[in-house]
Amino acid sequence: MDILEILKVILFGIVEGYTEWLPISSTGHLILVENLVHLDQPEEFFNVFKVVIQLGAIMAIVLLYWQKLWPFSRSKTRSQREDTLVLWAKIFIASIPAALIGIPFDDLIDSHLSTPTVIGITLLVYGVLFIVLERAYRGRSFAIRKTSQIDIRTAFLIGCFQCLSLIPGTSRSGATILGAMLLGCSRSASAEFSFFLGIPAMAGASLIKMLKFGFAFTGAQIAILILGMVVSFIVALYTVKYLMGYIRKHDFTVFGYYRIVLGIIVLVYFGLMV
Repeated sequence: MDILEILKVILFGIVEGYTEWLPISSTGHLILVENLVHLDQPEEFFNVFKVVIQLGAIMAIVLLYWQKLWPFSRSKTRSQREDTLVLWAKIFIASIPAALIGIPFDDLIDSHLSTPTVIGITLLVYGVLFIVLERAYRGRSFAIRKTSQIDIRTAFLIGCFQCLSLIPGTSRSGATILGAMLLGCSRSASAEFSFFLGIPAMAGASLIKMLKFGFAFTGAQIAILILGMVVSFIVALYTVKYLMGYIRKHDFTVFGYYRIVLGIIVLVYFGLMV
């Protein structure tokens, strides 16, 4: 790879790491960057690349929440280990709805819904919903303040909200955070459970894309994937820390306005290109 190609990969990694865990749609950002910056690779590989670099963002969550997610830590009591296994059971159950819909309809979604118009509209719609929700919940207390308080039923319903994110531009974290808050979860509990739910969802999506591509990567393509994942991992570490610190003192309203602005930009930019 030449220097310019390396810089392009780094840019995509930065965008993915920054936007994946914020409720602002990584897809919306990546489609803008994709139309301004093109990797010198086939379209089939680029579709794999956009998904696989999410693995870097996943590893950031695994590292930051290792103690909470690893059930066999020696520092945990038997009760704490059981609680961690229960948490994973909730994550698995919450992952079922999106898997049942996403796996069989993956190609259909890619071919018919991955358009600038759909992405722009969903950015706008969920931006408005965030603002409306925050105004409605202003001053209210939440019944569920920790992820450990989320029961099986609530976890499954949050997983149902994750199905909305199959529509490009919705934002997986945005859909699950909104859903969790509607179900009575605090902002921090909603964000944390959204992070955890993203591990199987994004890992599964990456595996599906690689299986379809056939693992027939060249040496340069492997280097591109690794570099993109590493950059995404580093940026996601700081992004998650920032988000959790931010929502301790603020709500999600600013992300709603951000989504609205980005949605307008996407619709206007691609509307002028038609």
